[in-house]
Amino acid sequence: MPSRLPSLTGLRFWAALLVVLYHLSRKVGEVPLLSPLAWYGRSGVTFFFVLSGFVLAWTYDASPTRTAAFARRRFARIWPLHALTTALSLAADAAIGAALPLAAALWSLALLHTWTPGTVYGGNPASWSLGAEAWFYLLFPYLLRALRPRPRTWLPLAALCSALGPALWAAGALLPGDPSLRGFLLDYLPLTRTPQFVLGVVVGLAVRHGLLPRLRLAPAALAVLAWHLALVPWHACVPDALWYGPYSASQLVPAPLFAALLAAAARRDAEGTAPRLLAGRAAVRLGEWSYAWYLAHEIGLRCWTALRGRPEPGAATALVWLLLAGGSLFAAGALYRRVERPCERLLRGNAPAPLPQVVRQRRREVSEAQTSSDPSRLT
Repeated sequence: MPSRLPSLTGLRFWAALLVVLYHLSRKVGEVPLLSPLAWYGRSGVTFFFVLSGFVLAWTYDASPTRTAAFARRRFARIWPLHALTTALSLAADAAIGAALPLAAALWSLALLHTWTPGTVYGGNPASWSLGAEAWFYLLFPYLLRALRPRPRTWLPLAALCSALGPALWAAGALLPGDPSLRGFLLDYLPLTRTPQFVLGVVVGLAVRHGLLPRLRLAPAALAVLAWHLALVPWHACVPDALWYGPYSASQLVPAPLFAALLAAAARRDAEGTAPRLLAGRAAVRLGEWSYAWYLAHEIGLRCWTALRGRPEPGAATALVWLLLAGGSLFAAGALYRRVERPCERLLRGNAPAPLPQVVRQRRREVSEAQTSSDPSRLT
């Protein structure tokens, strides 16, 4: 099995795009065709939770590591950019005259902000999911240690986690009538999201060990699309404030669909037949930028709407979408190159490996040949 899964990196971009379109639709204005599909685009966060479990299981099943080393690697991966975007978000709030959530920001920097309703949005609202991720990282070494020697439990546990999503959504009928409290308990509380992460872990293990039937990529992708299409008439019929509305369902129910999509994409990677749309160079690069894009995009949207208001419906809204999405994606690329990757390498303590002697010699020969053949370099 390959150690890297480029298709899954490419899928990260599409999940991040779904979240970005969700925020653009709700905060900037709607665009026909796109907004109805993205109105519940926070399901992209559910995808990230399943993806996190899948990738960690795939990686650390093949190369186990100590708990302390695992924690250091995950801290180096997510915290530096989280800290920077939290500071940028607070600066944006100060610039537009909004209230500064300083106490929530401190809880956010400690990755504890999603455990209470009053601090869930922290200093950067988009970072709420990192509180759940920190909880998952705490669980993962012990979860993997318990699951690895018991492969017979993987598929039954995957079925249980798949069923828990709809069961938790249906349990909304038993919760208090306050929609905000119900939303916190079902959408933000890390315990509620844990089955999604565990589902990713067990499906990742099952695919890596060949225990899952071969799934085709196209039907899996179409099933995800069909789910989001089904949310359009559901939204038209049932208000989000009601427990049986599509808001919480859009985040709790589709985890098995996302797990099937990941399993199918990973299988294509293993076979060397991954489509360029997911595994091509550009797709992987955009996927690498997706974490920075996810954390940074909402800050720009907030500043734009505070300073410029919502644009006129139609072409003006579409142009603002392109400006804000493209600008934030460009900024995400810079953050990835200048902050995320350098800080991760620094905190992990692994400097770039030196080039082998044969590679250095070959590069010198190519450079000398180019110089001798280029007249402009001889003057």
